[in-house]
Amino acid sequence: MMARAFWTVAPGQGVLRDEVLPPRAPDQALVRCLATAISRGTERLVFTGRVPESQWAAMACPMMQGAFPFPVKYGYAAVGLVEDGPEALLGRRVFVLHPHQDRFLAPAGMCALVPDGVPDARATLAANMETALNIVWDARPVPGERVLVIGAGVVGLLAAYLLSRFPGIDLVLCDSDPGRAALAASLGLRFCLPDAATQAHELIVHASANPEGLRLALRSAAFEARILEASWFGDTVCNLPLGEAFHSRRLSLISTQVGAVSPVMRGRRSYAERLGLALSLLDDPRLDALIGTPTAFADLPARMAGLLGLDGGPAGAPCPVVTYA
Repeated sequence: MMARAFWTVAPGQGVLRDEVLPPRAPDQALVRCLATAISRGTERLVFTGRVPESQWAAMACPMMQGAFPFPVKYGYAAVGLVEDGPEALLGRRVFVLHPHQDRFLAPAGMCALVPDGVPDARATLAANMETALNIVWDARPVPGERVLVIGAGVVGLLAAYLLSRFPGIDLVLCDSDPGRAALAASLGLRFCLPDAATQAHELIVHASANPEGLRLALRSAAFEARILEASWFGDTVCNLPLGEAFHSRRLSLISTQVGAVSPVMRGRRSYAERLGLALSLLDDPRLDALIGTPTAFADLPARMAGLLGLDGGPAGAPCPVVTYA
């Protein structure tokens, strides 16, 4: 059976390549893709060849082919229909950590069932919701805390959405783009621009992927605040003013990353259980506001740079989605 996949072959250049799928093994599922999501932060670094060599092994996604920097087939947010495979999956919609490809084989154990109430495009948010869920586990929020989330991309929005559901949480979402205010409001979140952020937050999540955002987090932190760094800067050096109030306020700067289950839940929830929970948390139509106008898979090579915000055009919705006829 033939399949077509999106490959990044040079900085800023992607192509569709044909490939022949091998015969399906008994423990595999044949998936016809319905939609994939583009992760603007990570896939921008991959598409521009900015994954540091020291991180090539760590940043390899489960079903990736090729190698960094190029050529590489990358992506991790696919929703599809199982056309052949184990009886429990046959004819069911599944979410798989797979690159952009119209048909593919995946281990049955990597196929997470999509809840009936979650449409295809929204289900592609599962990987980002899993990241946001891990952030919340790492954050260990306390009812009544003042919380600041910096960066209204997909991960920041989803983390703020989850944190705002804790009782008594006083949360503000901050972004330099005033156009994100309406999106925040659609999720029931308060919004501010960086100049309006106050120095009173006990918990801060930084997800802007901009060093200035992390500097803002340090300025906005209350005494003994926890700052969770959810951005990944790739090969960008991030200079921080740790000689100012960082010590006198006894601030904590904490790394959070989805590659390992948060220590607070490690041993209690498996990777599969975390993903299943993330999919169930997507059963909210308000989250459709995060999804952009769909791009046809055949048009992806010509449109990828724009979808990643590399052409200077308007930012659009945080999560670009690719659809497959």
